[in-house]
Amino acid sequence: MSELRVGLGVDAHRFGADRALVLGGVRVREEWGLVGHSDADVLAHAIMDALLGAAGLEDIGHYFPDSDPTLAGADSIVLLRRVVALLAERGWRPVNVDAVVVCEEPRIAPHRGAMRALLAEALGVEAERVGLRGTTTERMGFTGRGEGIFAQAVALVQRESQRT
Repeated sequence: MSELRVGLGVDAHRFGADRALVLGGVRVREEWGLVGHSDADVLAHAIMDALLGAAGLEDIGHYFPDSDPTLAGADSIVLLRRVVALLAERGWRPVNVDAVVVCEEPRIAPHRGAMRALLAEALGVEAERVGLRGTTTERMGFTGRGEGIFAQAVALVQRESQRT
């Protein structure tokens, strides 16, 4: 017997100069990235919130507050591994995640395989259990104007029930 739960996560960050753009753990470009306390990886952040929500836990800001100086510039894939460990302590494990990155540029497709591999390793699942797509807003809104990137993720987690 097992219990399944679904969680939804979203994140958005604005662009800023003199920072690398990191998405799904992959450094996509060096000179123009996302502003945030950590590496501002919107994709990893949305996945973390989806996992935490599915397990009924607090959001990533609770576990990794931007007021914590030790997290300045933190690698979000490392934080994702910590979220997976936190879930495991409570008996949960990721089954799969599916995510969409919303931006006019950069294009996600050329980096998709590398992102899926890094995310799958951090989640402890096979790469085919990590769905990932990119889309645009046809130049509408803050993503369409090139002001930032938005990501949304859904996660399925499973907990094995104890037989009594």
